[in-house]
Amino acid sequence: MAEGNTRTGRPRDLSIDHAVREAALTSLAEVGYRGLAMEAIARQAGTNKPAVYRRWPSLAALVLDGLAARLGDVEPPDTGCTICDLSDAIKLHLNVFRRMPPDALAALLADCNADPALRETFMATLFRPPRDAVAQVLDTAIGRGDLRSDADRELLLDLLASLVHYRALFGHAATTDAQVEEAVHTLLRGVANDYDHLVAISRAEAGDPLFHPHHAAQ
Repeated sequence: MAEGNTRTGRPRDLSIDHAVREAALTSLAEVGYRGLAMEAIARQAGTNKPAVYRRWPSLAALVLDGLAARLGDVEPPDTGCTICDLSDAIKLHLNVFRRMPPDALAALLADCNADPALRETFMATLFRPPRDAVAQVLDTAIGRGDLRSDADRELLLDLLASLVHYRALFGHAATTDAQVEEAVHTLLRGVANDYDHLVAISRAEAGDPLFHPHHAAQ
C-alpha cells in the first residue's frame, strides 16, 4: 500500500514574520496606531497584504505580536535592595510603554476590548508581565521583612503601577525615571518597617546608574 502524502504545504517563512513585525512597529512609531495600514506594512516588509492576513487577522493582533516579540520576558530584579528593585521593576512598565507613541495604548486597548480573546492577549502582552515583575519584588520585600506584613499587597501593586499606566493610557505626560524613584520613596515611607534602613541599603547601591540616592528622605 502506498504511503500517504504527509506534506501540508510549504513551511512558513519566518523571515516574513520578522519583517512584518518590524515594519509594523516602525510604522507604529512613525504614524501612530490609528495611522497604521496593512497594505503599507506589507509593502515595507517586502510582501503582500494577503500574506500578512494569513498570519494575523487584524492590525491589533499584529501590533500585539510585534510588541511581545520585541519585549521578550520581563525578569524582576533581585539585588536585596528593596528601593532599588522596586524602582527598577516599575521601570519595566515604562520600558513597555516607551516603545509606543502616546496615542497608541488607548487606541489599541479600544480595538481589543471588542474581542474577548484579543483583550486577553493585550493583557497577557502589555499588562500582566511587568505588573507581575513588580509583584514578585513586593513579595520578596515582604518576605524579607522590609515591608509591613499587614500591607495590602494588591493595593500597593496598583499604587506603584498607576502612575505609569495612567500617563501611558491618556498620553498627557511622560514619566521619568526620577519620578518613578520618588514615587517608590513616597510609598515606602508609609509601608516600610524601617524606612531609614532601606535608604541606607539603597545608598550602598549608589553605583547603580538606575538609582539616584538624592530621592531619599532628608
